[in-house]
Amino acid sequence: MSDQCVFCEIIRGQSPVSWTYQDDTVVAFMDVQPITHGHMLVLPREHAVLMTDINETAAMRTFWIARKLAEVARHALGASGVNLLVMDGETAYQDVPHFHVHVIPRYPKDGFGLTFPETYEHPPARAQLDAVAATLRAAGMPAKA
Repeated sequence: MSDQCVFCEIIRGQSPVSWTYQDDTVVAFMDVQPITHGHMLVLPREHAVLMTDINETAAMRTFWIARKLAEVARHALGASGVNLLVMDGETAYQDVPHFHVHVIPRYPKDGFGLTFPETYEHPPARAQLDAVAATLRAAGMPAKA
């Protein structure tokens, strides 16, 4: 754990939190600045800033718990959808440097929207997509997971 990480402080019991889940590897609690009703954060107990910094077992457990809490939010809170969101790095708006998954229950007209860049409406040509895919494969992405 990090001495200067607000999430590590929460895990150590040094800051108040409204827990929704705890086990030996992962914790989840209510976001104090919720985007929607029931917005939770799920994170590994182990301190890691980015997705690539956390060991694979803890990362998979974190996503598994996020998935389960999304299902619970649908049933217990009446959410009609759920966004699982990871902000990985400062450019991606990660504001707490401890890997975490946002579980954001969604409701009709809840006011939370996503804005897509102009390229979304004007997708690149297949050749460009193929070139990017080839770059990723060459960089080490396995052909089969």
